[in-house]
Amino acid sequence: MKNIITIIWLAALVMLLLAACEKEETGEKSVDNLVEGFYSGTLAEKDFEGENGIVVNTIEATAEIKLTGESEIRIHCYSNDFDTTFMLNYYDHYDSAYVCLTGADFVEMYGHTTGNGHNMMGGMMGDIGDGETEWMHHMEDEHSQSDEHFGGFDMDDHTFSYIFRMRDRDYPYELIFQGSKH
Repeated sequence: MKNIITIIWLAALVMLLLAACEKEETGEKSVDNLVEGFYSGTLAEKDFEGENGIVVNTIEATAEIKLTGESEIRIHCYSNDFDTTFMLNYYDHYDSAYVCLTGADFVEMYGHTTGNGHNMMGGMMGDIGDGETEWMHHMEDEHSQSDEHFGGFDMDDHTFSYIFRMRDRDYPYELIFQGSKH
């Protein structure tokens, strides 16, 4: 009798473990898991001598993206001739996640600190409205229509792109990273 009860308990435990594993595998992936990783692609240099600019050079590059906090990532983008590391916040928007500057870079670009426009009840996203994505909420609370943003993630294609605004003396140019996750 003891053996039968032990076997029933073991069978129940195995079924419970299998159900837990199956649930974890079939659950939706979070945005965090979708953005973190290595992206291989190119850095294209865009020259602004013309009216719209032209791509003058393209090199292979990699972006390593690591989660560092809630909706915050560290990006290390590098190639043979380029190497930079910086922080960004990301905001879910349907099948995409868009990025925005953090800290002093945000203040320098937009003229105020993050959270200035937020209702702080319930945290930064605590006052998000029905049908509003994190990105829509961020744009409504933190930005003017003319504010620029420089990249983001396409969750369906598993790609990341970002525009680096550069200057060589008085000569402005952009480096545009585009890569696919591997």
